[in-house]
Amino acid sequence: MNDYKLNISSSPHFRSELTTGKVMLNVIIALMPATIFGIIQHGLKAFLVIACSILAAVLSEFVFDFIAKKPNTITDGSAVVTGLLLALSLSPDVPLYIPVLGSCFAILVVKCFFGGLGKNFMNPALAARCFLLISFGTQMTKFTVDGVSAATPLAAMKAGESINIARTYLGLTPGVIGGSALCLLIGGLYLWVTGGITIHIPAAAILSFTAFIAIFGGQGFDIPFLIANIVGGGILMGAFFMATDPVTNPVTVKSQTYFGIIVGVLAGLFRVKGASADSVSYSIVIANMLVPFLDKLPMHKPLGYGEGENRAREFPKAAINLFVIALVMGLALSGVYSMTKTKIEEQQKLANAESYRAVLPDAESFSFDADLTSAVEEIAGNTYDDAYGRTYINDVAVGSGADGSTVGYVVAVTTADGFDGNISMSVGIDPEGTVKGIAFTELNETAGMGMRVDEDGFKDQFKDVSTDAFTLNKSGDGTEAGDINTISGASTTSGAVVNAVNTALAFYRDHIA
Repeated sequence: MNDYKLNISSSPHFRSELTTGKVMLNVIIALMPATIFGIIQHGLKAFLVIACSILAAVLSEFVFDFIAKKPNTITDGSAVVTGLLLALSLSPDVPLYIPVLGSCFAILVVKCFFGGLGKNFMNPALAARCFLLISFGTQMTKFTVDGVSAATPLAAMKAGESINIARTYLGLTPGVIGGSALCLLIGGLYLWVTGGITIHIPAAAILSFTAFIAIFGGQGFDIPFLIANIVGGGILMGAFFMATDPVTNPVTVKSQTYFGIIVGVLAGLFRVKGASADSVSYSIVIANMLVPFLDKLPMHKPLGYGEGENRAREFPKAAINLFVIALVMGLALSGVYSMTKTKIEEQQKLANAESYRAVLPDAESFSFDADLTSAVEEIAGNTYDDAYGRTYINDVAVGSGADGSTVGYVVAVTTADGFDGNISMSVGIDPEGTVKGIAFTELNETAGMGMRVDEDGFKDQFKDVSTDAFTLNKSGDGTEAGDINTISGASTTSGAVVNAVNTALAFYRDHIA
């Protein structure tokens, strides 16, 4: 017998010096340009958001490992990367509890509860960002410049405004902390050159996104428009740092290309047709769910495998079932919406009419003036006066008395600066510019706090007051005409209402007085 013995051991047989820690360190290095620039651009508040996010991620993983009696895994650096990626995708103006909650959700719910690193089915930082967008929409989409609310480049483009591409490319415009396209490109190219990622997913995502915007964006192959869309949103961060997560993307070149195309097309669809200016996070999370299916597409048929034999077992039934359920539910919701749309519109008109009568009780009827309607249309959905935050004029009605004379005007205005979402209201103003009253048509603030702005004690402060602009008095002891005492514990809501009324007064002065 041959003395040669074959030594058989368990896999892996091919060993590499590359470790998880080295991979994560490489990602952190790649993110440093965007991180440093974000801190320089936004100051201490950006640093605090980043610090809180990383600290919460690391502590969450440490505590989970301790409670679950698992080996400590914080030294691999993955928690640091998750916290840093999440922080760079946030506005520097968010309250600090938001990055803390987001990091805890990312580490505990998306990563640890599914078995830890390598077993999560979607990118933890992206999943956390989606969770925060759903839960804290107002705070997540609030951006300021020198303390004044301002629109991001994408929001400005969506409203039909032009943007400065050079400033947007450099990251000098309102946006998230890691919003510098230049820094993200430097970091992404570093990862590619050092072998941290392959180019297939970023290239496929960016090219398919650009093609979709060119075809369906409404401005064709206008180069400045296409560049503005690429550098003005989250597609670069998503393509280079999120979609390339080795745990949640496909393994073959062909499936990675398909994956990148899906990300790019969905991002373009959400950008063009979606309500939000930028939804790259959702596109990558949805594509993550398709990875098991994509990995099966390029697989070769094994030798001797019968045509059609056991193919049913190979096909990902769970993915198909999920797709069918989502399709049926989507069709059902669309059907319900279609059936109730007319009724909802009728009820909204009745609510508006009721609010008109509440703020101009002397009016017998209401009509719309062509010149005032044209003035509203010219605003094109943009904020009316930046001094009053994100406030918008919806329409203006003219109130007439029994003899046909004009007794006042009702300005319907919406502010997006409420604590829990939009606040819509009607403001009655008489021909001399005196506010006759306010009435809410949309108010979803916190019960017992923000909702108290709908109480007569607060609303009556505006009634029969003639002033150029109201002032919020946070101390609650205002006595001068035009002083509005805030609702205790609800200064954000109170301030939003004051800004909405001031916007209505500004429109009155500009177009009616």
